[in-house]
Amino acid sequence: MLAAAGVGEGATLCCALSGGVDSVLLLHGLAALRETLGFRLVAAHVHHGLSPNADDWAASCAGQCARLGVSLQTFHVAVDRGDPAGLEAAARRVRHAALRRVACDWLVFGHHQDDQAETLLFRLARGAGVRGAGGMAAVEPGAPGRLRPLLGVRRARIEQAARDAGLVWVNDESNADLRHTRNALRHRVLPALEAVFPAAVPALARAAENFREADELLDALAAEDALRCGGRRLSREALCALPSARLRNLLRWRMRDLGVEPVSRARLIETERQLRETAPGRPLRLPLGELACCVYRDELWLERALPANPVALCWRGETRLGWGDGAVAFEATLGRGLSAAALGKAGEVWLAPRWPGLAMRLQAGRPRRSFKNLCQEAGVPPWLRDRLPVLRVDGEAVWIAGIGVAAGWQCAAGEEGVLPVWQHGGISSGCR
Repeated sequence: MLAAAGVGEGATLCCALSGGVDSVLLLHGLAALRETLGFRLVAAHVHHGLSPNADDWAASCAGQCARLGVSLQTFHVAVDRGDPAGLEAAARRVRHAALRRVACDWLVFGHHQDDQAETLLFRLARGAGVRGAGGMAAVEPGAPGRLRPLLGVRRARIEQAARDAGLVWVNDESNADLRHTRNALRHRVLPALEAVFPAAVPALARAAENFREADELLDALAAEDALRCGGRRLSREALCALPSARLRNLLRWRMRDLGVEPVSRARLIETERQLRETAPGRPLRLPLGELACCVYRDELWLERALPANPVALCWRGETRLGWGDGAVAFEATLGRGLSAAALGKAGEVWLAPRWPGLAMRLQAGRPRRSFKNLCQEAGVPPWLRDRLPVLRVDGEAVWIAGIGVAAGWQCAAGEEGVLPVWQHGGISSGCR
């Protein structure tokens, strides 16, 4: 499985070592393969501090690694016992955050088939969609990637193999606490299910694989629909021509592409309703959790939720000033941007939001245009206008992000210049 995943010679694998039977068997199995496959093996243990036996578990992991010649990194973390998502979820979140700090190519977990069945039941009970019902993948490429070599193996077989090998492991007493949802699934629900369907666990694991395959097909369909609707910025008209299921699938896919978990089905249905029912040509900004769905002049895109309105900052020649959720960089240029000589003669220079009466002339011999007209001509949506950085020199607007440089301040060909570039939400807006 490791070779099939592309684990090459010289790769570094980190075993996520809890000290339980599955991770201990995994550690010994990886140690036996490292010379044959040529990878470097390290291990990481997360000390949650939730059990009075936590120190003993850490000591056990250290002993196992010492005997195998495996370098161990132990992380001491603090878990919020009052986390609204519950203790299990809080511990999982800090554990995975700690493991992401390990310098490795692959994180290797001891999850097995029973874990997969529990995960599927847990997520279905919470109303998961196709992606959530896909459970865990045996191979997840990434930086680092994730591997689960035991995902097709039953828990009982792992325990028997560990006993046959004479391995020693620790037992987490909290695994018997039925107040934890997953423990209740493990000790109550799955045994009852297996009494009726003896092959329930492998069947659930197969179902997760089928859901994962369906999710891959939905991603492929969303990518095709995105191209059909315009690419990075979508045509609202083309999007609304899609059937409802495909429209919502495309929005979910785009949210995940931006690193954000999709919002609830109800929120997506409401977003779709407003997209379809609002008159064409009317600007829209619809909240989607951490993101917003924006429509302006028939173009639709998703962007990060807006921070508080920025405040004015005095510029004294810095190469970068923070602005909202990003920054304005000041790049040295030749023949582009603002005249460096003219800036050098200025009195006060401020980076500021728009102000009443703001106007600017973009071309010599042309009339000054109001800020509103400039934004309309540049296609800047209304909700973004209060956040546009404006460079004000001695009270005069000389540069507006996404719009350009005032005619009297533009750098001549071959002249040294300064080009302000607004960097925000993964987008850079410079001078045109």
